Amino acid sequence: MEDALIISKFADERTREEAFGDLLKKYQQKIYWHVRRMVIDHDDADDVVQDIFIKVWRNLEKFREDSQLYTWLYRIATNECITFLNRKKQKQSLSLDDDSSAYLAETLADGSYFNGDQAQMKLQQALLTLPDKQRLVFNMKYFEDLKYDEISEIVGTSVGALKASYHLAVKKIEHFFATHD
Repeated sequence: MEDALIISKFADERTREEAFGDLLKKYQQKIYWHVRRMVIDHDDADDVVQDIFIKVWRNLEKFREDSQLYTWLYRIATNECITFLNRKKQKQSLSLDDDSSAYLAETLADGSYFNGDQAQMKLQQALLTLPDKQRLVFNMKYFEDLKYDEISEIVGTSVGALKASYHLAVKKIEHFFATHD
């Protein structure tokens, strides 16, 4: 279903719930995996996704269509992920400068959802060594195949800075693979 149709159906109170159902069908799985790659844990991802779609329900009527709908959704999702990770770090008494990948790596290793091979596990462990924003950029570019312009719109960072961030992430991942047998 076209985004413009979803938005116009949402504007009409008689078709609002149907439109939201259409939006969920179209975007819920994409948003879930975007969130899941950042927060790792399935239950946490479900909670964050629920918060995201509550915000979408409350604010879709105000969506100005300055950007594409999926860009707007990803921006909300990205902000919710960062907020969630920062809250989790604070709860665990970690400062934002500490190496906070330990709790995520533990979740990854203990997670029954993970059914990838050793190389996939190693990639996930390498990703957890990246700072949150670098990991976010890498995930959006590598896994979601978004273009730098789209990522720029979502995270509010220049294309040049995103390219540099992605390049640094790749180098760190390569280094991780080279030093961890």
